[in-house]
Amino acid sequence: MSDATQALHKIARGTGIIFAGTVFSMFFGFLSRAIIAREFSKAEYGVFNLALTILSIGLVIATLGFQNALPREVAFCREKMPEKVDRLISTALIIVAVNSFVIMMFLIFGSSFIAQVFNEERLVYALKVVAFALPFSALTAVIISASRGFGRVREKVYFQNVVYPVLWLILVLSLAALNLSFTSIFWIYVLAQSVMFFVLFFEVFRVRIFEIKLYLDRKIGKELVKFSIPLMLTGIAGFVMTWTDTLMLGYYKGSDVVGLYNAATPLARLLPVFLSSSAFLYPAMVSPLYVQGEIEEMKRVYQVLTKWVFLLTLPIFSLMFLFPETVINFFFGAKYFPAASALQILALGFMFHTFLGLNGLSLIVIKESRFVMYSTVISAVINVVLNALLIPLYGIEGAATATAVSYFVTNVLNSLRLYQRTKIHPFSWNYVKPLAISFVLLGVIKGLNLRMASIWYAIPVLVVFLGVYALFVLLSRSIDKEDVELLLAVEKRLGVDLGIIKRILRRFV
Repeated sequence: MSDATQALHKIARGTGIIFAGTVFSMFFGFLSRAIIAREFSKAEYGVFNLALTILSIGLVIATLGFQNALPREVAFCREKMPEKVDRLISTALIIVAVNSFVIMMFLIFGSSFIAQVFNEERLVYALKVVAFALPFSALTAVIISASRGFGRVREKVYFQNVVYPVLWLILVLSLAALNLSFTSIFWIYVLAQSVMFFVLFFEVFRVRIFEIKLYLDRKIGKELVKFSIPLMLTGIAGFVMTWTDTLMLGYYKGSDVVGLYNAATPLARLLPVFLSSSAFLYPAMVSPLYVQGEIEEMKRVYQVLTKWVFLLTLPIFSLMFLFPETVINFFFGAKYFPAASALQILALGFMFHTFLGLNGLSLIVIKESRFVMYSTVISAVINVVLNALLIPLYGIEGAATATAVSYFVTNVLNSLRLYQRTKIHPFSWNYVKPLAISFVLLGVIKGLNLRMASIWYAIPVLVVFLGVYALFVLLSRSIDKEDVELLLAVEKRLGVDLGIIKRILRRFV
């Protein structure tokens, strides 16, 4: 078995676990959002989203990019200097704890000014309350990032993907059942984040993945911050790309329109779920290949993984792109129906982000984090400019267009840089063929201009589309030997007999 195949098997196993946890988390998250959206007015739902968006900006700054830096740094220390691992993690926790407290105080005392910017008085109270969740959220992110350096997925899945969404849903249901006021939603958010942190902290302490001590190593801290700052700036710029549309809609159009738009955005962000799931263990698996100079093996991992991610994402994208009105109506109700066009535009942007693969993460692996920062900043600037130009004219459709264009730009820049440095790109011949087939079939169905009153009518059409698509993929012989090897590994792990599927695939390899 080649190094590329071994890496793909490990990534696939981790991806499967992370994906299951992510789907679970998103499902419960959607239920919670749907309850909040239905329980309160669109304006109140918009205030809630604005408050969490601003809190998320604070979280990016408070964590200093450690979420992306720690997995690599912990893995490196474990290999080269194992005695420094505990000091590294403890130093990171102390730095983030202090920084998050400072940001929390800024949000509390600056809440009036922030509310004036968005012309939304209700933001004052909302920010003063949710700010208390910031230290808990930041420390939780650091602990989970450190566990990634040990090649673990348990902390991410069990606690961030299962415990927190279930707890949050229970609290939201309690709020609705008790008919509590809108302001109560912010207090229960703080409660959920704090409980999540303490449960995770005591679990890490119990199983002793690493020792958490009150120890600050200035040298380690300086090196970590120096490496992480570009990643933090990347995170801020990436956040601008993701959330500027929401913030600028709040500024130009008000919280009512923000609430409408936030029926489309959480749905569109489902599209990169397979990409982000595969990204969890990707650095740990391909970094050794890069260190050993096995660029061709790394390229093979990149190409096969990108093809898998595209094929898995296609059904979700097809449903949103072909039947956006039906999807919006199913999840959020008829009052959010005008967000259908925005969903369609956002789906295109996020699908483009998905089909080029893990270009940004690959650049970080090869020590090109500064370029990732530059490309993301450029795209963020484009995003702000386009939002300022398009939102006053086109509202939520303009915001969606700005976001889609910014994702297009950053992915093109990252992919070009990755190819320039390593000659790595996602477009193997067996990936190009499924791409071409999907474009043609999507164009045909879109041209039919089908209108589905219910999602239960849309799903059979989607099933037929995917069946025809799978047939053409097989006939075009777009199956790689790694695909069959992965299927064999899944078969062995699940203890099931996939004989018919194996025989079909082997005929078309």
